[in-house]
Amino acid sequence: MSNGNYTMGGQIGGGFGADMGGGYGGQGGGFGGGDDGSGGPDAGLIFDVTTQSFMADVLEASRHQTVLVDFWAPWCGPCKQLTPILEAAVKAAGGTVKLAKMNIDDNPEIPGQMGIQSIPAVIAFKDGQPVDGFMGAQPESQIKAFIEKVGGPAPVNQTDTFLEQAEELLVAKEYGQAAQLFGAVMQMEPDNPKALSGLAQCYIGADDLERAAQALDMVPEDKRSDEAYLAAKAALELAEQAASLGDLAEFQDRIAKDPMDLQARFDLALGLNGKGDKNGAVDQLIEIVRRDRDWNEDGARKQLLQFFEAWGFKDPASAYGRRKLSAVLFS
Repeated sequence: MSNGNYTMGGQIGGGFGADMGGGYGGQGGGFGGGDDGSGGPDAGLIFDVTTQSFMADVLEASRHQTVLVDFWAPWCGPCKQLTPILEAAVKAAGGTVKLAKMNIDDNPEIPGQMGIQSIPAVIAFKDGQPVDGFMGAQPESQIKAFIEKVGGPAPVNQTDTFLEQAEELLVAKEYGQAAQLFGAVMQMEPDNPKALSGLAQCYIGADDLERAAQALDMVPEDKRSDEAYLAAKAALELAEQAASLGDLAEFQDRIAKDPMDLQARFDLALGLNGKGDKNGAVDQLIEIVRRDRDWNEDGARKQLLQFFEAWGFKDPASAYGRRKLSAVLFS
């Protein structure tokens, strides 16, 4: 993946590592993706089955791995509702089950022998025998519970584990270690929006706004509604605003001379956030709300909400800010 002369797999990790004590590239070499080159990590999990292939692809295959058979037809409305939910649940199960799809119009013999009278019908096969099933469109939660019942619990997702650890390190301002884990995820899933956005947050923390913007540019357009992307985008906008303010002493002097200089408090809050003093930024905005709630069309409260979005729900400063805001609004 590249954007001009900017290569995600190399220059991001290398550049960050040079500043923060090691890029993700070295560590990431030990992390493999789920794709073995045979068509992607989900290759072979979902396939069509016919009367002729049923013995090999379902009965024999179920001796090694649980196989779900989805009996459907093109004219069946509930089948169309069930299919995307069922396929997504099978993929999320991480290989504990396979899904064989049988069109009953083209292959009436097997459903006839099994007494299938209503579709959609999903039957689980283990050791060559049908063991469980359900009929009709089902909600996602019930489908996942069914798959876990017949196939066992899904294996721990390594990507999710790395992201969780990286986000904890990000909150702790351990930007170098967080970047390595986000980079490891990117080696497995190069367009993962949480990993790319997390890496951007690491660059923001390291005051490298140019590379942060480049990392965000790599997030695919169709994934820019992801919460992590929106948070990183908000954080970058705030950091760019703070960088344009310069020396904060000017605003502190103005406030000392005139505590009602609310614009100075507002600008100081942006600057403090840019320097990592999140609680100090909250305090200045809360003071504006306390002194004049309507100032700048409720601008202080709106800015607080942007801070919370940029910091994320887990950040202690978000909790601190919400408590202070509730106290001043409802006192």
